[in-house]
Parts: sequence; C-alpha cells; structure tokens
Amino acid sequence: MTDLNKRIAESTAYLQTKLGDLKPQVGLILGSGLGAYADDLADKIIIPYTEIPGFLTATVAGHAGQLVAGRRAGMTVLAMQGRFHYYEGYTQAEITLPVRVMKRLGIDTLIITNAAGGVNADFAEGALMVITDHINFSGQNPLMGKNLDDFGPRFPAMTKVYDASLRQSVLARAEADGIDLKQGVYMMFSGPTYETPAEIHFARTIGADAVGMSTVPEVIVAAHGDMRVLGISCITNMAAGMLDEHLNHAEVEEVAGRVRGTFIRVVDMALETIAKER
Repeated sequence: MTDLNKRIAESTAYLQTKLGDLKPQVGLILGSGLGAYADDLADKIIIPYTEIPGFLTATVAGHAGQLVAGRRAGMTVLAMQGRFHYYEGYTQAEITLPVRVMKRLGIDTLIITNAAGGVNADFAEGALMVITDHINFSGQNPLMGKNLDDFGPRFPAMTKVYDASLRQSVLARAEADGIDLKQGVYMMFSGPTYETPAEIHFARTIGADAVGMSTVPEVIVAAHGDMRVLGISCITNMAAGMLDEHLNHAEVEEVAGRVRGTFIRVVDMALETIAKER
C-alpha cells in the first residue's frame, strides 16, 4: 500500500466512525467566501480537518477548514468548508485526497465551486458561471506518479468531465427561476499571485472565460474515479487588465458574500435535480 493509499484508508475509516449511519451521496467543495452553504445543513455533523488522520490543514482566509455532513434538498451531503490549494506547498495528489476519500465513502457525485476572475468581457462581477470544461495551466497533474488502480485507469479520458445532463437541468431550472447563469471554460493558474494582464490576454485568446487557482486537480481526480461532476464559479472580480483596479482577496470574499443567496439557490437546484433522478 502506497503512502497515499494509506492516508486515504485512514481518513476514510475515521470518517466512517464519525458519520455513523449518515451515508453521504453528494460531495460539495465550497470555495472562498462560499462556505456558508454548509451552515444550514440539517442533522449536521462537523469534523475539523485537524482531527482527520491523513488530512491536510487549510491555511487560506475564508476557508473554515472542516467537513460538514448533513441533509439538504432531499440529499445527504458531505461538504468541505474550505479546500486545499497547490500554492500552499502541497502536491496535487495531496490536495485531492478528500475527493478520493469521498469516493471511498460511496459518494458518486461532486459539486465543486470556486471564486474566480472573469475573463469573458460579457461577464460582470458577481455572476455565477457553470463550468463546461477546463484548461490545466498549473504545470502539474494530480495523477502523476504511480496510478491508483483501485480508483481508475492509468490514462483516464477528460472529454466529458463536466456532466452535461446535470448542467443543462440546472441551467433550465435557473432560467425558469429568473437566474442568469453563465456557462464557460475555467482555466487554472498555480497562484498564489494573481495573473498578469498579459496572462489574462493569453487565457482569453485560448478560450478561457474565467481563471482561478483551484478546482482542476479535484475535477481530474473525480473523473479518474468515475464521479459525476458539476462545477460552479462565482465571478468575484474581473481579471487583471479587464478593469483598471487592484485585485485583493478581501474583495473576493466580499463579492462571494454578496451573491450568497443566489449561489445557495443554484446549489439547491442541483441537489434537487439529483434527488429526483434517484
């Protein structure tokens, strides 16, 4: 058993004892400023990352650093209030360990969210974008190294990573409810610096609609494990060079907080859609 496999097994075993009869069906990864979604779960079980064997520690402001299990919108969910980032000095295999653990717990669907910079000129601060595809510009891949054969193949396809059926259902429900959801391609830079105007020009030229410092490694690992994925970006700022303003993390959290109500409604729509399919 590799060290990574051992950590996955230890984390899974510990969480099974904490969750008891609660069997999560959907995993949620809540990005910067979006963690409040987990606060209103019913029958909540809160598990700090620091208590979980094999887990990392979240170090970024706006990330609570805990798992929250509970029920909402007809589903049982396991939510990450705060994620781990490549720029914190961890490997991409390490930051995606929670997705592996979710798979081991029987979770087959992942709703992954992030705060992102808008590259598409038709977007505005505060928009929500459903991810259709991604570009990995981090310089790394979480599947490098020995393949975890129990999870998936050595060369997994990335053609249809983001579930089109679930995405279209959420888009249709949002439109009926008067919510203007955008669609687009998310591009990951490694961070922790924000992108330069030249890098944003490059991103726009090759087809990105939003940029950020997360999500892609987690989605790759979810796809490796044959998990269904829905991605949602909160456009908390227009990226460098799009507007003449200085970017900062406080703004990211403030804008995410402003659109929290709409974000919650969209995630609820996703959970309700999944519940009706079961």
